[in-house]
Amino acid sequence: MSFPLVRDLAAEGFPVRLTCGVLGFTTQAYYSWLADPVSDRDLADAYLTNALIDAHVDDPAFGYRFLADELERAGVSVGERRVWRLCSQQKIWSTTVRKGRRGSGKKPGPAVHDDHVQRNFTATDPNRVWVTDITEHPTGQGKVYCCAIKDLFANRIVGYAIGARMTADLAVTALRAAIARRQPERVVVVHADRGSQFRARSFRAVLVAAGLQGSMGRVASAGDNAAMESFWALLQKNVLDRQTWRTREELHYAIVFWIEHTYNHRRRRQRGLGKLTPVEFELAFAPHAAVTAA
Repeated sequence: MSFPLVRDLAAEGFPVRLTCGVLGFTTQAYYSWLADPVSDRDLADAYLTNALIDAHVDDPAFGYRFLADELERAGVSVGERRVWRLCSQQKIWSTTVRKGRRGSGKKPGPAVHDDHVQRNFTATDPNRVWVTDITEHPTGQGKVYCCAIKDLFANRIVGYAIGARMTADLAVTALRAAIARRQPERVVVVHADRGSQFRARSFRAVLVAAGLQGSMGRVASAGDNAAMESFWALLQKNVLDRQTWRTREELHYAIVFWIEHTYNHRRRRQRGLGKLTPVEFELAFAPHAAVTAA
């Protein structure tokens, strides 16, 4: 809005008529605004819009209903219809593509990191390259989402998080779990696809704080994160598709048990690791200081 500029220039001695003419509107429009510059409702909408934009930057997958929930958690009482109106005006849309409607939704956004992996899914030492992704599976109570982080040296899952919503917080929790477990002393490349959860400001902040290097593949290219796709295939076969899951808690427990007991530690021996489990391979071939058996 240019009206405040006219007011500021008038206070410095510039003629109102001249400034309005240069900016392309009438003096009547300016004086009408000056009589009632901003209504209380417009001012409240402006504050709400700023809050919605901030929340959406943190979690681009959020639609207006989730954004309304975020405002409510922050102590702001506002109706969903009003949130929908403000989101529509500012074109604040969820980045999640809806299935079954061709052309609907949005494509993944631009990469916020270069691709530092280039489909080379190997690592000479632990804590050199981690890959991450999110999968989902239905239960009788709704979907369960799992974000996992795999160390490419021994294919070990070093961090994960499971929840009922596919938000940036899920990815952040998994990343923090990996950092806490591994406590890397060198720069680790963390490779992901261009999902909004991995482009979120909160996820990038954790990368920077821990001294890690983000990496991203291309849009709609499963081969650029094939190492995680292979892990999801195993999880699908050995856990997700083994039965119908009644509750989220039931599936949550099954995923945790399979990752920790079967895959990482005891029963899932991998030919590519010389028929050792990921933990056995690390203990045998990695420097002792770099990893732990936990």
